[in-house]
Amino acid sequence: MTKPTNSDSLSHIPLSRERILRSAIDLADKDGIESLSMRKLAQEMGVKAMSLYNHVTNKDDMLDSIVDIVVSEIELPKIGGDWRDEMRRRAISAHEILLCHPWAAMALMSRMNVGSAMLKYIDMTLGCLCEAGFSCEMADHAKNVIDSYIYGFTLQELNFPINESDYSEAAVQGLPIIPADKYPYLNKLAHQVIERSYDGIHSFVFGLELILNGLEPI
Repeated sequence: MTKPTNSDSLSHIPLSRERILRSAIDLADKDGIESLSMRKLAQEMGVKAMSLYNHVTNKDDMLDSIVDIVVSEIELPKIGGDWRDEMRRRAISAHEILLCHPWAAMALMSRMNVGSAMLKYIDMTLGCLCEAGFSCEMADHAKNVIDSYIYGFTLQELNFPINESDYSEAAVQGLPIIPADKYPYLNKLAHQVIERSYDGIHSFVFGLELILNGLEPI
């Protein structure tokens, strides 16, 4: 007797937009957003591809919707609270959520995201800053600076070619191409990583604090 597969058991669960989108997120988390298609998603769910179109308009609708779901997981800043505390909490939450969904940072930057969660996320951020004394223009600039840092740091962390545990060994292997007479400061830094007096790991919070401390309500 053939043992039923996971997709066989799931195929008996009624389709819904929520189930489709959650399955799409799971598939994107596992295989990357580039591999996400209606056909592959249907296969993963154990249903026919055409049945998905009763709940999602097309692939673009699906992509926009799963991005909005990810945004809904980010902690919103409180309007009326200490703006630096709120922006710090928001940024750390966004960074952690985007690390859990490695495809989402690029999707956030490359698509027009106007879902309800995204609109609320932006509005609450602007509201927090405006009520703290920022003009609308400066609140928009501050939000963009913070978000650019979040996305950039997250993408670098996700795509950096060396694991943190391998930094010391990588520094040893790289020494021949950074001789002290040509690159004295880079060579010195590499020795510190080799000797483990410095771990070489960049802190998300360190850069975030530099940005927050450089912003003032105007």
